[in-house]
Amino acid sequence: MAPTALALMRSRYSAYVMDNGAYLQATWHASTRAAEQIVAEAGLKWLGLDVRRHETEGDSAIVEFVARYKIDGRAHRLHEVSRFVREPDVAGVSRWFYVEGSFPEKG
Repeated sequence: MAPTALALMRSRYSAYVMDNGAYLQATWHASTRAAEQIVAEAGLKWLGLDVRRHETEGDSAIVEFVARYKIDGRAHRLHEVSRFVREPDVAGVSRWFYVEGSFPEKG
């Protein structure tokens, strides 16, 4: 269980690297969770994660990051601001969940 939203962000990145869709589903807030399990696109390779900022206010947090990946021989960057909330899970234990991400405008 991740003690902070930042730790959850890093663990979710690791889950993407390891193609662990079950973990991604379990750490995704029920209100926005995808219905189908996340499966890596064939040939996709994650190359690195750069956390730009993280801010926590009470039971809400944001983490801005850039993740680099390669697919079909081409490198790409995913720049996202992710939103997290801390609340009890089904067992009543307080934990962080990923809610959603937005993509900052290039400027």
